[in-house]
Amino acid sequence: MSFILLGILNSQAAGGAAGGIAGYVAGGEQATTQVNKFAFPSDSRSTLGTGLSVGRFAFSPFANSGVAGYAAGGGSGAGNSSVDKFAFPSDTRSTLVATLSTNSQRNGGMANSGVAGYASNVGYPSTTVNKFLFSNDSRSTLGTGLSASKEYSVGMANSGVAGYFGGGRTTVNVATVDKFAFPSDSRSTLGTGLSEARGSQPGGMANSGVAGYYGGGRNASAVDVSSVDKFAFPSDSRSTLATGLSSNRRELCGMANSGIAGYFAGGNGPVSTVDKYSFVDDSRSTLGTGLATAVTLPGAFANEAL
Repeated sequence: MSFILLGILNSQAAGGAAGGIAGYVAGGEQATTQVNKFAFPSDSRSTLGTGLSVGRFAFSPFANSGVAGYAAGGGSGAGNSSVDKFAFPSDTRSTLVATLSTNSQRNGGMANSGVAGYASNVGYPSTTVNKFLFSNDSRSTLGTGLSASKEYSVGMANSGVAGYFGGGRTTVNVATVDKFAFPSDSRSTLGTGLSEARGSQPGGMANSGVAGYYGGGRNASAVDVSSVDKFAFPSDSRSTLATGLSSNRRELCGMANSGIAGYFAGGNGPVSTVDKYSFVDDSRSTLGTGLATAVTLPGAFANEAL
């Protein structure tokens, strides 16, 4: 799920950002074509007049900030392979000619903004990672995929440097974090993974240039958790926030306004809750206005460009 979305322009990653424009929380099992838009920094919410082209949940979200956000795959059964594109700032929607390499759901997403977006474990469970070039929206498949065949692997990114797919489920829920270096897309696996297994779609988001976060999900004992792990860039050292999510939950999504705040939205229940973490001190608040509809398995991306 998600976000990035999770990538921003390289100038922002270097710390020059004063804040982005808007974050989007889309789909979910209960409102499958609905797209919520949260204006930054007010967090005021609106709902796009044109939603997703098809019902999508457990899909790959990613964004080319300043240009467009994408929603790939997702939906019931084996999911689908189509990819919706929302142009910024008009939010007009088109559907790409290129598709995922196979029908899929329970797949993650992240982006190297300005360059490419990535969809993980396509054709779940699998190791397949699809890459969409933002210059022409063409799709390829990485020669080296995930380190293990899985579903529900969730992405976040340090744009311009590396993208990460963490957690998910093989035959059990796992704590593994794979790292893909930009622009080579070479893969390594972090020596220190998540603090606990995070399957059943945790949320992922990043303060690009500073740190990435994974929150919630289901642990190895099949118990939903509220903890939030933080990976410092570029060392990838991990800590766990003193304040977790406002409730134990899985099947949520994440997005970020790099330099300002990150958000974890939706989840099993279903819920309409949106938790907000200030990047100044990682303190948590909960938005007074949540999602328009309570949803499980939504996806999120953000337009972080000024």
